[in-house]
Amino acid sequence: MKITVTVNGEAYARDVEPRLLLVHFLRDDIGLTGTHWGCDTSNCGACVVWLDEVPVKSCTVLAVMADGKAVRTVEGLERDGVLDPVQEGFSTCHGLQCGFCTPGMLMTSRWLLDHHPDPSEAEIREAVSGQICRCTGYENIVKSVRWAAENPGPANGGASAGSGDPASSEESVAP
Repeated sequence: MKITVTVNGEAYARDVEPRLLLVHFLRDDIGLTGTHWGCDTSNCGACVVWLDEVPVKSCTVLAVMADGKAVRTVEGLERDGVLDPVQEGFSTCHGLQCGFCTPGMLMTSRWLLDHHPDPSEAEIREAVSGQICRCTGYENIVKSVRWAAENPGPANGGASAGSGDPASSEESVAP
C-alpha cells in the first residue's frame, strides 16, 4: 500500500506491506532509530511516538494507520540545535541509565507537560506507568520531569512539530 506520513515535519511517501508496524516503518524505512523496539506487546513503552499529537505505542500501530497523519518521534523534540527541556532534565537529573526506555519516557513526559505543565510526583508516575525502566526505581525519571516543568526554557517543547499537510508539499516528499 502507498502511504504518505509526515514525520517530524517532513513528508515521506512509501509503498509498505499492510502488516508493517509503525515502529519498523520509522526505524527501517526512514531510518529514524531513536524510537526503540522492545516487546511487540505494548508492555515496555520504549516505542512511544505521537500520532496526530497523541502518544501511541508504535509496536501496536500499523504504518498504514498513519497514512495522512503526523508522527512525532524523539528526534523531533530537539529544535534548531536546542534540546527540549525534558531532554535537558533527563540529562541533568540522571533520568536515564542504559537509555533503552528513554525515547518513550521523553515522548510521554513531553506530552504530559504540554497538557499539565506542573504535574505532581504522583501524576508523573501515573503518566509513565505504561512504561518499563529496568535500570532505575523511577526516582530520577520523576526528578527529570519535575526539572523540565520548572525550567520550560526557550525550546517550547509544546510547539507542534510535524503538523504540516503532506499533500501540500509533494516536492519535499522524501524518497
